[in-house]
Amino acid sequence: MGSGKSTVGELLARRLGVSYRDTDADIVAAEGREISDIFVTDGEERFRELERAAVAAAVAGHTGVLALGGGAILDGSTRAALRGLPVVYLSLEVDEAVRRTGLNQARPLLAVNPRRQWRELMDARRHLYTEVARAVVATDERTPDEVADAVLAALELKDA
Repeated sequence: MGSGKSTVGELLARRLGVSYRDTDADIVAAEGREISDIFVTDGEERFRELERAAVAAAVAGHTGVLALGGGAILDGSTRAALRGLPVVYLSLEVDEAVRRTGLNQARPLLAVNPRRQWRELMDARRHLYTEVARAVVATDERTPDEVADAVLAALELKDA
């Protein structure tokens, strides 16, 4: 959350001359409602089902830059689908996340004590991100352009 995956993903897609896709946006479009509404109305388990299906469809049918929601990695089938692909984990520390997002936006998993919950989420997920990532790129105190440069360098890719 707050790593800049959407902004950086769009930059990378433009630079590489490919399309950009975000599975969170796919879910919102398919459901006709925001993710926070899905969490409140249907619960996290239902959202994770929708997310799993959206990621599977995107990985199977999209050849450009793909951004996944932060919790997608929790699913074993998603991790399996990502293995061998040029996955980049955009890392971020809590102080930078607070600076970027304020942790006050509609983030259903951070409703109470957002700093502590953010740390707990990251402690539970970080090893999963690094398990599937070909590269880890720190985003702290970097502009989106600097992060995109670092991603291209880490994957040994060049701008289109």
